[in-house]
Amino acid sequence: MKARYLGHVVFYVKDLERSLKFYRDLLGFQEVGRTFGGAAAALTSGRTHHELLLIEVGDAPSTPRGRHLGLYHIGIKIGDTLQELRTAKTELERAGVAITGMSDHTVSQSLYLADPDGNEVELYVDADPSVWKNDPAAVLSPTRPLSL
Repeated sequence: MKARYLGHVVFYVKDLERSLKFYRDLLGFQEVGRTFGGAAAALTSGRTHHELLLIEVGDAPSTPRGRHLGLYHIGIKIGDTLQELRTAKTELERAGVAITGMSDHTVSQSLYLADPDGNEVELYVDADPSVWKNDPAAVLSPTRPLSL
């Protein structure tokens, strides 16, 4: 067996419409449909049938903040250039979304933020693929600060 790529992520969310405003309206995923009596929505970037499923659970308890077992963050590729990352940063700030971090990972450059339920989201652009194709260990390079 060989994993080909991460197919999709499922989040339990407090308020489906609030989360759709973030993932669909701000980040640009396309809603493909609803299920569970309208309490869940499937979204796609167009790469496959769905990459994200949001299921509304209301006021269920959330996980503790800080280091804990479970999901750390999801990464969403938004382009291939720093200009695309700059544009995303401007759009997020305009929408009132706080940028919690910016990093240069050698193989990619990233913005970090939280979705409406506090899940960490990494928006990134890839560096030139030759960086990691010529040196696969480049993915383990020390993280450096990123200025946009």
